Amino acid sequence: AYPKRVKVVEVGPRDGLQNEKNVVPTPVKINLINMLSETGLQVIEATSFVSPKWVPQMADHTEVMQGINKLPGISYPVLTPNLKGFQAAVAAGAKEVSIFGAASELFTQKNINCSIEESLERFEEVMKAAREANIPVRGYVSCVLGCPYEGKISAAKVAEVSQ
Repeated sequence: AYPKRVKVVEVGPRDGLQNEKNVVPTPVKINLINMLSETGLQVIEATSFVSPKWVPQMADHTEVMQGINKLPGISYPVLTPNLKGFQAAVAAGAKEVSIFGAASELFTQKNINCSIEESLERFEEVMKAAREANIPVRGYVSCVLGCPYEGKISAAKVAEVSQ
């Protein structure tokens, strides 16, 4: 049976821009999100509170969050890979956050510079802080259908990380 509801999350302003070689100017990012807000989308992942050292494209996360027009009925979650990112996101006005794990050890190392096990421990800290602050958290798992570095990923590994 099909689900009664599907939640579409637009991640372009974060995932679509984070690997661009040239840094996209902050006003362009804000304008992109504002235009996406006019399309009928209900969830737009706006930015990522990651270290600017690792992802220079997201160094303006606070300015983006404070510069967008937040329309009623639309949520603007942000990616927060650790407690420091979560705290910065909340300080910038985030009302919802996202965390992500990966079913691939190598992908996790290359993306967030730690093991799968360490990433899950970091998420526990974020989840605890989010519960205390009454901030919704959306979790997602990368590489469920395969990894650009490792290739095929077992269903067992996906299930393990998903729990």
